Amino acid sequence: MVTFETKVYENDWAFILKGNYLDRMIERCNYNFSKRILIINNVNNKGLVKKYAEKKVSNNVIDSYYFVDDYASGALKHFNIKRDSFKKGYYYSISELVGIYLCKSKYLLHFSSDSIIEPSKVNWIDKAIQLMESNNNIIVANPAWNKDMNQVKNESILETQNFFISFGFSDQCYLINSNIFKREIYNEKNMASERYPKYGGELFEKRVDSYMRNNDLYRITSKEVSYIHENFRSNTFNNILLQLNVGSLQRMRLSKIDKEFRRKS
Repeated sequence: MVTFETKVYENDWAFILKGNYLDRMIERCNYNFSKRILIINNVNNKGLVKKYAEKKVSNNVIDSYYFVDDYASGALKHFNIKRDSFKKGYYYSISELVGIYLCKSKYLLHFSSDSIIEPSKVNWIDKAIQLMESNNNIIVANPAWNKDMNQVKNESILETQNFFISFGFSDQCYLINSNIFKREIYNEKNMASERYPKYGGELFEKRVDSYMRNNDLYRITSKEVSYIHENFRSNTFNNILLQLNVGSLQRMRLSKIDKEFRRKS
């Protein structure tokens, strides 16, 4: 019923596929997903990335992986989006659109590669689905971000026992009904959505936000569960590894990978 999805690209695939970071991402969700998939975009050496992705399939960490380039044109045609309409936002958007396009289950849980849920035994996913099934105006759910419950509450307009209700959308983490998001909903505009970073152009999350605001659609944010978002290019990379309880030898190896990427960047 629910597919887990995350994505990688050139600057982070090694962090996700070498070692057990991806394993921990999925395990921390504490949920029996119908499918676990990886979306691969904009990598220099497809053969090398494929080798590591195959290992994750062989070890039953994921069920399948897809290269964005193989499905991008089909996805854009399906959603009736012109590539140049993204402006600078194509590479910030196409992985998410391909993931939705390929999703076979009713619900899709997406995490960006630099977002991971905090350990919890709360089944927020089924609670969110139950609420979305009972209210057609709620089409997105997510945990709170970076444990900032005050900000989440301040942005909300209503609340239930387990969720805050608000406008807004983030591509860091979202649980969606894929049947809704497979529609041609990505060509709307709303002034409130202009708050997204200009460098991202007409990116995916901005388009979703516009659609939701124009049609009085809402997201729910869990009061019980939070996810952590840390950009891999920041100085907090080792803190992420520590939060994951990654062993010292593996931290040294992954930190070496991190330094190598910094040198090439």
